[in-house]
Amino acid sequence: MTIRFDGRVAIVTGAGNGLGRSHALGLAALGAKVVVNDLGSATNGSGSSSAIAQAVVDEIVGNGGEAIADGADVADEGQVAAMVARAMDKWGRVDILLNNAGILRDKTFSKMDMEDYHKVMGVHMTGTVVCCKAVWPIMREQNYGRILLTSSTSGLYGNFGQSNYAVAKAGMLGLMNVLHLEGAKNDIRVTMLAPSAVTRMTEGLLPQEAEALMRPEAITPGVLYLVSEDGPSRFILSASAGSFARILLHETRPAYFGDGERTPDAIAAHFNSVDPHKDVLFMENAFEQNKSLVGAAAEKHGFSVAF
Repeated sequence: MTIRFDGRVAIVTGAGNGLGRSHALGLAALGAKVVVNDLGSATNGSGSSSAIAQAVVDEIVGNGGEAIADGADVADEGQVAAMVARAMDKWGRVDILLNNAGILRDKTFSKMDMEDYHKVMGVHMTGTVVCCKAVWPIMREQNYGRILLTSSTSGLYGNFGQSNYAVAKAGMLGLMNVLHLEGAKNDIRVTMLAPSAVTRMTEGLLPQEAEALMRPEAITPGVLYLVSEDGPSRFILSASAGSFARILLHETRPAYFGDGERTPDAIAAHFNSVDPHKDVLFMENAFEQNKSLVGAAAEKHGFSVAF
């Protein structure tokens, strides 16, 4: 089966440059009608310009596709609502949302001021929530939706000097998990991308030989799979340079300590000997953790608990 997006309408935020531009072009090439959203700001979030979004639209239209430009600030609820309304007025539906807009204000935690924190959180985390909220009732009504959240290994694994960015990117994990559960009955699938590519935000930070491989176009095919009709939900895709991997959140099998054994030293000794690569459990939701931990305790006491 060949993945296509004929008849589908997609909104791509931050689509004037880099990854967003590549995703918008990729969707359009496979038949999607695309809202190319970009505020046109600098990498630190300052300024605005409509020119870059329109340039991508012109490229899509020049290749025979359909697209409109939009300059909404993703953190502004009114502007995002107007953007979604434009898509509905023109095409009557919204099937795909790619949350890609982002900025950087890198500083070590000791030097970062709260303005830098709030601005980065506003674009990445609040902006993602605002866009998801705007399309959510539409996707529920049509019983179809595909939402991609753009996270980062800076949030999932950590990166020096990016505490504000990391908080925003790690927060998307919680959002994905909940929207996956709440959207399932209406066939709304929510996934997350942890990409590494040469863009305006990473230019000059990577070795030249790596930059030659790390083009945004090497990541987009994975994104197109995630937001396709048969794509997965609650799936974290790590992607760079044409290489793809799945990121998983696991928990080790619990050990129960009785009243006489439950000391800090005993617990420390146990975890110092745990091999995290063996005997791990995948939790489908928060309730699964209760089943695992309370179940282990109940088993030690000679009974079972039915959750």
